[in-house]
Amino acid sequence: MIIGIDIGSTTTKAVSIEDGRVIKKIKTRAIDAVTSATGAFGKMMLENNIEMRCIDRIMITGAGASKIKSNIFGIPTSKIDEFTAIGIGGMFQAERENVIITNIGTGTVLIEAKKEKISHIGGSGVGGGTILGLSKKLLQSTTFNDIMEMAGEGSLSQVDLLLEDIIDTELSFLARDATAANFGKMLDSAKKEDIALAIINMVYQVIGMLSVFAARSKNSSSVLVTGSGSDNQIGKNTLREISNMYEINFEFPPDADYTTAIGAGLSA
Repeated sequence: MIIGIDIGSTTTKAVSIEDGRVIKKIKTRAIDAVTSATGAFGKMMLENNIEMRCIDRIMITGAGASKIKSNIFGIPTSKIDEFTAIGIGGMFQAERENVIITNIGTGTVLIEAKKEKISHIGGSGVGGGTILGLSKKLLQSTTFNDIMEMAGEGSLSQVDLLLEDIIDTELSFLARDATAANFGKMLDSAKKEDIALAIINMVYQVIGMLSVFAARSKNSSSVLVTGSGSDNQIGKNTLREISNMYEINFEFPPDADYTTAIGAGLSA
């Protein structure tokens, strides 16, 4: 059995893999990389009644992997770079060996994964960290649950400048309610709920358009969305709107936030 661990900046994910299949998945949070890695491993073992002798290797990746300098609990422990782990995990999730991957975490990374080569296309500092940072300053809220709850009651028309605000007809394939400028209107009547929705919408519009550019540059008609930000329902809706406009299909695989940990485990 192989344990794959993705040590992120906020959350650590771990999976157990046997015969090329994902058996178990867990998440933990901790203040430092060593605590995250050992905690995730321990939780995996205890919650699933796995004996130490059953583990052949631990594969680690992610932002905190460089902090792990030795084997974990005496079990052979190896590192794999995060881009490669995302690529391997993405191909496993997509069940094909040629895929464009948008991995949304604190920031966003774009990967082209093929059987013969995994390439870093590019990325952006815009991601989940952007939502939290702007919400802390503008909304005095620092938890995703609170932000999502507020956003669910919001209206973009109070914050964003829409095409219908500046033109009377549709522009090419763009609908009249398409965004002309994020935060370009910002009415005095805008409430926290409206601002919360506008923050999430802006972040996912940026991610969505970067994904469209990446897919088109590689002659692909689809993008696999992975990472902790892949399960944001408002973000998904924004990406689907972009999909309809630009005819790029966004795929949301099950357990997408475990993709990098899966890739680490499968790389052994």
